[in-house]
Amino acid sequence: MFSPYGNIVSATVIFDKMSGRSKGFGFVELEDDEQAQKAISELSEKEFEGRKTVVSVARPREERPERSFRR
Repeated sequence: MFSPYGNIVSATVIFDKMSGRSKGFGFVELEDDEQAQKAISELSEKEFEGRKTVVSVARPREERPERSFRR
C-alpha cells in the first residue's frame, strides 16, 4: 500500500497482547518526508480491504496513569 510512495524504512502492525489479533493500526516510516506527506494526503480516507483508512503523522504516546489490578 505504501511502497508506491517511496522507500519504506520500517512497518509495524500493532497486536493485542491477550488475543494476538491486530488492533487495526500500525506505523509506517518512509525514507523521505516529502514522500510520507504525499502518502498521507493520497491514502487517508481511502478504502483498503473493505475499511476506510486513516493515515496521519504519528503523535507521541500520551502518559497514562499506572493501572492497579489489586482488589
